[in-house]
Amino acid sequence: MSSISPAFGQSADQEASQTTTEDQDEAANTRSAIISGRTGSSGSGTDIIVTGTRIQRPNNKSAAPIVTVTANDIQAQGATTIEEVLNRLPQVQQNSEQNFSDSTGRQRIKLRTLGYERTLSLIDGLRFGLPNTIDVGIIPNSLVERIDVLSGGASSVYGSDAVAGVVNFILKKNFEGIRADAQYSFFNHNNRENAITDAARRANLSVPLGMTNDGGRSDVSVAAGVNLFDKRVNITGFVNYRHSDFLRIGDRSHAVCEVTQPTNTSPLSCNPSTFLAAGVIIPRTGPRANQTLVNDPSGSGRLVPYGSVPGTSGSPYDDWAFQREFNRINVGGFLTAKLAEDMELYGNGLYYRDRSSSPILNRFLASVQLAPGTPYQIGCNNPFLSASQAADLGCPSLGSSTIVPLDVRYRFDGIGPLQIRSVNQQYRFVAGIRGRTEDGIWSYDLAGMLSQGKINTNFGTPVSDRLRNERSIDVVSVNGVPTCRSVVNGTDPSCIPFNPFIPYNNNRAAYDYIYGNTAAPNQVTDSRMRQVVGTISGDLTNFGIKSPWADQGVAVALGIEYRDELLDVNGNDTFNAQQQSTNGRFTQNILESNIEVQLPIADQRPWADQLQINGGYRISRYNRLEGYFNTWKVEGIWGPIRDITFRGSINRAQRAPDVGSAQGAANIFFNQGFYNDPCASRVNPANTGGPRLAPEATLAQCRNTGLPDNLYGSDTLDCAGACTVRNGGFNLVPETAYTKTFGVVLRPSFVPGLTISIDRFLIDLQDQLIFLQPQNLIEQCLRTGNDFFCRGIVRNPGTFTLNSAPEGEPAAGWVVRGSSNGFKEQSYGWDFQGQYNLGLGSAGRLDFGFNGTLTTRVGAQEAPTVTPRNCVGYYGRTCGESLPRWAHQLRTTWSSPDRVASVSVNWRHRGPMPLDVYAPTDTGIPAASPNARRDQYPQIGSFNWFDLGFTFDVSKQMTFRLTANNILDRDPPIVPDSRSVIGLLRSNSIMGYDLLGRQIVASVSLRM
Repeated sequence: MSSISPAFGQSADQEASQTTTEDQDEAANTRSAIISGRTGSSGSGTDIIVTGTRIQRPNNKSAAPIVTVTANDIQAQGATTIEEVLNRLPQVQQNSEQNFSDSTGRQRIKLRTLGYERTLSLIDGLRFGLPNTIDVGIIPNSLVERIDVLSGGASSVYGSDAVAGVVNFILKKNFEGIRADAQYSFFNHNNRENAITDAARRANLSVPLGMTNDGGRSDVSVAAGVNLFDKRVNITGFVNYRHSDFLRIGDRSHAVCEVTQPTNTSPLSCNPSTFLAAGVIIPRTGPRANQTLVNDPSGSGRLVPYGSVPGTSGSPYDDWAFQREFNRINVGGFLTAKLAEDMELYGNGLYYRDRSSSPILNRFLASVQLAPGTPYQIGCNNPFLSASQAADLGCPSLGSSTIVPLDVRYRFDGIGPLQIRSVNQQYRFVAGIRGRTEDGIWSYDLAGMLSQGKINTNFGTPVSDRLRNERSIDVVSVNGVPTCRSVVNGTDPSCIPFNPFIPYNNNRAAYDYIYGNTAAPNQVTDSRMRQVVGTISGDLTNFGIKSPWADQGVAVALGIEYRDELLDVNGNDTFNAQQQSTNGRFTQNILESNIEVQLPIADQRPWADQLQINGGYRISRYNRLEGYFNTWKVEGIWGPIRDITFRGSINRAQRAPDVGSAQGAANIFFNQGFYNDPCASRVNPANTGGPRLAPEATLAQCRNTGLPDNLYGSDTLDCAGACTVRNGGFNLVPETAYTKTFGVVLRPSFVPGLTISIDRFLIDLQDQLIFLQPQNLIEQCLRTGNDFFCRGIVRNPGTFTLNSAPEGEPAAGWVVRGSSNGFKEQSYGWDFQGQYNLGLGSAGRLDFGFNGTLTTRVGAQEAPTVTPRNCVGYYGRTCGESLPRWAHQLRTTWSSPDRVASVSVNWRHRGPMPLDVYAPTDTGIPAASPNARRDQYPQIGSFNWFDLGFTFDVSKQMTFRLTANNILDRDPPIVPDSRSVIGLLRSNSIMGYDLLGRQIVASVSLRM
C-alpha cells in the first residue's frame, strides 16, 4: 500500500501545505514524510494526537511502530469490508469473519497470532464497545480517513485488551458539500483442472470448469455536510449500503468437494456425504448389512452401491457459503460546534444493521445422530418397499411382519436448504467537549461513549427427536393406504408417512411433521458498554520545566476513565440443550487512572538531533477482581543526526477477564457433555451388537488420568456420550504481556523522499486467558501426563467413572470446562517499512510503499514442564494456521504531472509454510506419527499476487477507479484434510490466501 509507513510524526501545518483537492489531500498524506496517527486537533490547529499517547503537542513522534492505511489505499484496493483492508497487512493474522460460512458475520481484527480479544479496536481513540462482541463493520470504508495500526502493548494509555496492539480508526469529519461513492465488484475466475477435480470425478461428482463471473458486491455511500454560523458549527451525515451475493463452495473447482488423504501414499478422495437427494439406506442385517446403499436415481426400485452411478454420491459442504450473502446498512452523523475560540463541543452517532446468511444441508437425521447405537426399525410389510429392497434389508419375504433394523439418510434439495442467519446491529454515540486554556498551555478533552449491540443467530438446523423420524418411516398398509404404525396403534395419530425408498422424495407434509414443531437453535447476545474518559494535557515549557539542552519542555497528560459492561446471553431451549449452556445477564465496572510524561532531553545538539524519554502508568480497579492491577510503559527516541532516529519501548500490558468470562469462571454448574471416556471400550459402529472395540487411548496414557490398570478397557467406564462436565470454578487473574519494540528510522538527506524503518517486536504473554474444553484437557493429559491438564479430570472414587448426576453437584466424576489462566504465549518478529517518492519532472512521479514482517516466533507453552513450541512458518494440527516466516507487500504508483491520472501495481507475497509434522525437534512442536506425513503435500509454497489499479479524475467533481486484484487469478493452495487438520475451512485451504480468484472492481466518486 502506498501509504503504509513508519510512524514518526509531523504537524498538521506540514500536512496542509501539501494538499489540493480532497482526493489529492489524501494522496499527499501518502507522500508525506512519516505521519503517525492524527485523531483530531484542538485549539491551535497545529497539534496532533499520535495513536499510542494522549499527549497533544506539535511534532509529536511515536516511539512505537505504527502502520498507517489511508482512504486512498482503501479505494485502490476496492475493498467492501474493513477486514479485507486490514487482512493485507502482514502484521494481521488474516481471517474472513464477514464471509466465513461458520461465523456470525461480524468483522474483528487479530494482530499477530494473539487473538481478537488481545487487539484493541478504537474509533478516534475511544473504544468500539464490549470486547468480543464488536463489529468493525459499523464503519463504512468511505468514512475512513486513516487507520493506524500500532504494534505492541498500549494498556497504560488505553487500558485492558491492548496486548497485541491497537487499531485506531480515524474518521472523516467536518465535511462541506455532498459526496457520493458507488462501487461494484465481482470475481472473474477460471475454474481449472486440479487434483481435487480428479478426486471429484472418481466420486461421480459434477465439476465446475471454465470462466465464471460471480460473487458480486456493491457499496454505495452518500455523505453531506454543512457549515453554519460563520463556520463555527459543522453538521455532517452519511448513509451507506453494502451487499454481497451468495457464492457456494461448490462453485470453485478447487473446493468442489472436501478432500481427504487417509494415508501418506493414498490419492486424494472426496469426503463423502451420506445424505443424498436420492436417499441413502444402510441395512443393519441381511446380505448387504452395513453397506451404504442408494436408491437408484432412475427410479427402478433397486438399491445400488454408493458412488456407483451419477446421483449416488455427494459432498457434504458444496452448498455452504464461500461468500455469505449479506446486506448492511450504516447511518451516522457528526457535530462540531465552536463554543469559544479555544473550546469545541463535538459528538457523533453511528448505527449499523447487518443481515447475513449461509445455507446448510436440509437433512433427514440419521438414527446414529439421534440415538447412537440404536438403528431405526421397520417392518418387512412396509408398503413402500420393493421386493429387491426388502431382500437387501434382510427380510425373509416382502410383506412379512419381521422387523428389521436400518439407517436412513435423506437430503431435501427440493424443499431447499436451511439457513444459518445472523442479524448483527449496533449503535454507538459519543459526546464531548475539548479545548485549551487561554494561555495555550493546557488542553482538555472530556468524552462519553455509549455502545450497545445485539447478535442474533439462528443456526437453521431444526431438531427432531428420534421417534418422529422412526414413526414416519415405520409404515403399514391400511386398506391399501400407507399409514404410520403409530397412527394404527394410537401412539401418535398425527404421524404422516414418509417414503425413504424412492429417490428425490420431497414430501412437504411429512417433512413438516418431522420438524414442524421444533425450533431451530437460536441465541441472542446483547451487549452494552458505557465509557467516560477525561484527559488533561499540558506543555510545561513556559513554566521553565525543561532540559537545558532542549527547546521543548516536559509534557504531561493526566487521565481518568470509567467503564461499565453488560452482557446478556439468551439461547432458546434447543440451543441450550445442544450446547449444554445456560442463559445469563452479567455486569462489570472498571475505574482507571493514568499519567503520561514526555521528557525531551536534547534538541539539535552536536551529539543528539533529538533525545526524548516517555513514560506512562495506569492503575485499574475491576469490581469482579480482587485488588488493583497496574500497567506501564517506558519509551525512548534518540536521533544522533537528522537522518537517523532510534526508538524503543517496553510495555507492561494486561487484559482483564471480560464480563462474560469473569461470570462464567465464578459460576459453577454441572451438565452432561458430548464426550466419552477414552479409556473405555467402544461400540463397533459396523456391528453395534457385537464385541466392543479397544479404547482409543493406550494403557500408559490412561494411567495419566488416574485410572487403575485393572479397569482399562472396561465397559463400565462408557458414559455413552453423556460424561459429566463441571463448568466454571476458576479463580481468574488478568493476563500480563511484556511487549518490547526497538528499531531505527532512516531518512537519508542524500536520497530525498526516502524513509525506511526497521523495528523488532517481542511480545511475552503470561497467565494467558484461555477457554478449557474437556476434550482438549483429556487429549493433553493423555499425551503429556502434565498435572496442569490432568487435574481437570476428576474420577469417581471406587468406580473411576466420569459420569455423575449433574443435579447433585457432585464432588467427583467429571471433567472441567470454562475460562481459566494458562501459562505462556509469545510472538516475536521484525517489521520492515519503507517509502520513497521520486519526481520524474514532466513524466509525473513515482511513489513506492513497502511493508514487510519477518516473524521469528509464534508459540505457546501450556504448562511449566511442557516444552515450549515455535510454530512460526508451520501450519497443521498442532500449530493451526499460524503465520508465514515472511510476508510483505509493495505498492508502486505512477501519477501524471497534473495528478489527473494514476496507475498502481501492488505486489503481495506470502512465504512458504510446511506442515507441522515436518518440523524439526528444536521447534518444540511435538513429534507426530509417521502416518501423519503427507509427502505429496508437505508444504504450502510461496505465493505472490499482483494487483493493478487505475484512477482518473474525469473532472474536479468526478473520479473513476478500476482495480483488478489477483490479476493473474492465482488459485489458493490445496490443503488435504483442511477441516480435520486445521479445524476451520471446508474448502481445502486455509485463511491468508485469495480463495475466490481474480476480483474486478469499478467505482466512481462524485463531489458537489
